[in-house]
Amino acid sequence: MTHVSAPRRLALLALTLLAGCAAAGPDGTTAVTATPAPPSGAFGPYLAGRFASSETDTRTAADQLMAALRVEPNEAEILTRAFLATVMDGRMDATRLARRLPDNQVAVLLLIGADAQAGRWDRAEQRLRGMPRQGATGLLTPLWTAWVQQGRGNTDQALATLRPHIEQGRLRGTHALHAAMIADIAGRQRDAERFIRTALAESPEANLRLLTIAAGILVRSGREAEATRLLEAAARGNDDLALAYTPAARRQILTTRAVATPVEGMAEAQLALAAALRGQGAGEIGLLLTRMALRLRPDFSAALLLTSDMLADERHPDTALATLDQIPAGDPLAAVVALRRAILLDRLDRTAQAEAALLVLSTALPENPQPSARLGDILRARNRFPEAVVAYDVALSRIPNPGPADWPLFYARGIAQERSGRWQRAEADFQRALQLAPEQPYVLNYLGYTWVEQGQNLLEARRMLERAAELRPQDGNIADSLGWALFKIGDLPGAIRWMEKAVELESRNSVVNDHLGDVYWTAGRRAEAQFQWRRALNTDPEPGDVARIEVKLRDGLAGPSVPTAQAGGEPRPAP
Repeated sequence: MTHVSAPRRLALLALTLLAGCAAAGPDGTTAVTATPAPPSGAFGPYLAGRFASSETDTRTAADQLMAALRVEPNEAEILTRAFLATVMDGRMDATRLARRLPDNQVAVLLLIGADAQAGRWDRAEQRLRGMPRQGATGLLTPLWTAWVQQGRGNTDQALATLRPHIEQGRLRGTHALHAAMIADIAGRQRDAERFIRTALAESPEANLRLLTIAAGILVRSGREAEATRLLEAAARGNDDLALAYTPAARRQILTTRAVATPVEGMAEAQLALAAALRGQGAGEIGLLLTRMALRLRPDFSAALLLTSDMLADERHPDTALATLDQIPAGDPLAAVVALRRAILLDRLDRTAQAEAALLVLSTALPENPQPSARLGDILRARNRFPEAVVAYDVALSRIPNPGPADWPLFYARGIAQERSGRWQRAEADFQRALQLAPEQPYVLNYLGYTWVEQGQNLLEARRMLERAAELRPQDGNIADSLGWALFKIGDLPGAIRWMEKAVELESRNSVVNDHLGDVYWTAGRRAEAQFQWRRALNTDPEPGDVARIEVKLRDGLAGPSVPTAQAGGEPRPAP
């Protein structure tokens, strides 16, 4: 059975709070009342539904909780959870259940959306006035209020609602973006341009969605050349945009409004909040919001893409893949979707299909390195190192002037070269990666560790590993590398200190425990050495390491000298 981790339990608690199952006091604190156990006739499906919800199995959760609700249709706890489950699974039942939950914030949001879709703008605004001004719904309320006002045809009022949030506040960029979209729909291009420039200025790391919206607004403001330059410059540092900004998609990005109606604007607001919550580790609430956004705009490809990403985060690659399949082939995000599909296919052990999809994408985008780079990553993860090298060769051939952002490709190819027995080429790739990004701790770690194993450049290797440890003081793999290097050059006190730290940080790592056992044995601490070797055997060692560790448990290390590279296992990168 998979246990729910602490971060996921916190997300589930936050989901309950967002759903209005708790009441906020005047000081902003929340009082949570105990939930009574449901009646016995509904208990089995209720528990099954709750467990399925904790596992993000939305279909089973909705089926089971709706079954429990049919047994006990007036039980408040079952009603609330059944409602949330139907929202998460995208079911029409959710609207009917929402009408029975007038104090539930998610239910009210869903009903506001339904009012907007039906053109009941006055009713939607009336519901919005009763929404709280704190928490997640507090962030949505001004955005939705502005869109509802625009739905009534009152652009001035809509922009006035957003203006105080643009002039001050921590989400100036988000409010400016929505003001720009409202002005754009209303045909007020000067206002739209002014607001979108504020949004771009407030978002130094602009995402794909913001950039494509901004480009379209600039085009409609008569600044197509500037829009093109914006996208081309951003594509050099944004992988998703580089994939999306293909010749086939370019015209559509520049000429099609990303948001064409107030209802679509409301869905856009939910998408933005969902993305922010995912970045803060509250992906389950984010998933709820994308599901609600898709109720407003079923063909919303950006929301489908984010939904798929969050389902993959929750270890549901099959459902994530099915979600991507809803995005049509002609969508501007088609290339981004194709890359994500290949990654999910590989996670589902459909690697041959993933390879074929990436080769097709690589052929379709002959100047883009990403499909070949991702193919290299898949092959390397499956220990197909020579084939990975070929894929990385193709990717790097598409980067005529590598810059600092390209160091990971040289690093990845270096690993594949080293594992293929081509050390000189691997060493050249690691050194090239360090030329591009001298302070990358994982490259410093891999190259320094390998030099130590080979007995080369020991002083430089030690310096590199010490620097890597400074840059990543909580990385147990790097601490292990430095401890092992000190061991190999004869500094036993230093080796013990660093290897003990490595075991503290990576207590379930077989290689790290094995290394500490070797260090203890050489220092004369035989009982402690045997304890560490036993731990190494009990912490999922590689199959090839088992016999070697068992020999050490029986015979100890041969001789008093520092063990050879063979005794310590092969070098490997920190994850």
